[in-house]
Amino acid sequence: MGKAVDIEVDADEVGMDPSRLARIDQRLARYVDDGRLAGWQVIVSRRGKRVHSSVYGLRDKEAGLPVGQDTLWRIYSMTKPVTSVAAMQLFEEGAFSLNDEVGRYLPEFADMRVFRGGTAEAPKTVPATEPIRMWHLLSHCSGLTYGFTRSSVVDEMYRNAGSDFNQKAGVPLAEQCAVWASMPLLFEPGTSWNYSVATDVLGRVLEVLDSKPLDRALSDRVLTPLGMTDTRWWVDEADAGRTAALYVPTPGTGEALRWDPVGAGAFREPALLSGGGGLISTAYDYDRFTQLLLGRGELEGQRLLSPRTLAYMTRNHLPGGKLLTALAPAGQFSETAYDGVGFGLGFSVLVDPVAYKVPASAGEFAWGGAASTAFWIDPVEQVTAAFYTQLLPSSTYAIRTELRQLVYSSIVD
Repeated sequence: MGKAVDIEVDADEVGMDPSRLARIDQRLARYVDDGRLAGWQVIVSRRGKRVHSSVYGLRDKEAGLPVGQDTLWRIYSMTKPVTSVAAMQLFEEGAFSLNDEVGRYLPEFADMRVFRGGTAEAPKTVPATEPIRMWHLLSHCSGLTYGFTRSSVVDEMYRNAGSDFNQKAGVPLAEQCAVWASMPLLFEPGTSWNYSVATDVLGRVLEVLDSKPLDRALSDRVLTPLGMTDTRWWVDEADAGRTAALYVPTPGTGEALRWDPVGAGAFREPALLSGGGGLISTAYDYDRFTQLLLGRGELEGQRLLSPRTLAYMTRNHLPGGKLLTALAPAGQFSETAYDGVGFGLGFSVLVDPVAYKVPASAGEFAWGGAASTAFWIDPVEQVTAAFYTQLLPSSTYAIRTELRQLVYSSIVD
């Protein structure tokens, strides 16, 4: 079922061993062969050249349709870096400063309160002493949360207000932001880290500053300049057949079980444009975005960010220079492992590879999506890698760690 496609250079030309790269397919094939995944796609590049590109298994088990080069994947939170890059373009234009209060652009966030105890029905709160600032949104240090993480009373309040993995139908972004602003924060902004709707709120700020809906803002600033013509917010009838089905693990057996109640959302135009999780893309489209990042903000003559801005985004911005292990609440869900990892402006940032237990490079930056998609960029080794499948939740299997082991062990120069 697996095959290599569209290799730009022989791996040994850029210091990678083709026989070692072949281990990627051999190892990851097991997830399909034993039924844990329906299918997957992998792309690895070095020095801007694609050295390994393969597909395996089925994009739709029930229909018997194989994964192809043009398969459409729900990338969920891999939308966040795209939104963050667009926002930082506005930063470069002087539209805002990182210390600006979010309430300056979204007044509903001007007078927030912080949760101090009680229940979802009767919470005890106090006025926040620190406002949510723009850098808090970009770094998930805002005190906002996600309803679906189910790790706090505030999460429960979000769910009670209709903010779960699937947002309440028909609610546009501006209206949803007002709902989030009415909820208490988990902590004082800038004092801790919590994975959250912060990037969705950032998308709303982008709408206000750019004076256009988020879909147009991201298209004008990122997708169109990069030629990401297959990246979209929903899939119409013409492309429905190449869209991967969405799966969850069957309790007890782990076999991939189709989950259309959520997966079918990809085929409806959304009322809420989610800058934190709304995009659908192909592996090759998103590869253009990762090559932009590897290229220090430029791809094929299109410069979207300055090298200095991108370097700043991929430093650890967590309070006191701490790591996620020190700041993230116990049991907190996100799209990365925590050991040795900090967070920048839109990306996780690897600070300590020894703690991470993978021979990666300090300064590697990354993110992933809820359906087990993931990418990372290593500026030191000039490597990018991305993995695509459709299995919720992303924490089901340690595929991201395995892929790193396989890729880094293939570097031989």
